[in-house]
Amino acid sequence: MHDAKIPTVSRVMTAFPYSIDHDAHVSAARVLMTEHSVRHLPVMVDGRLGGVISDRDIGLAVGPDPIPEKEDLWVRAIMISDPYAVDLHTPLDQVLLEMASRHIGCALVTRKGKLAGIFTATDACHFFGRYLQGEEPTGDEAA
Repeated sequence: MHDAKIPTVSRVMTAFPYSIDHDAHVSAARVLMTEHSVRHLPVMVDGRLGGVISDRDIGLAVGPDPIPEKEDLWVRAIMISDPYAVDLHTPLDQVLLEMASRHIGCALVTRKGKLAGIFTATDACHFFGRYLQGEEPTGDEAA
């Protein structure tokens, strides 16, 4: 049973996140992550949510060096195709505990099966940091 005071993940997620197509080159994912200072990208397959790729996934696949354009390394080859995804009305405590249990850094947030946002460990830190400072954590019911 959940306390009515527990916010849903929609209050603290990043709405309308950057995403990348599964047919994109891994170098494009790395550039997008660098340009927008993000560590996770939802991966789209035929316009639908199909997975997630992280900077860690890229680092494990290619190391710290830039990826040569000619190298045949595509997002689809290293993405996580069964990501942790939750409905935007899921209570935040459930999401946090599941992320900790799985040892993962993000949850993809959906609305009626479509990508609505992403919730990351960074989002959690911002939210609870404000909470501990006595501020009313803000967030909009997105999507």
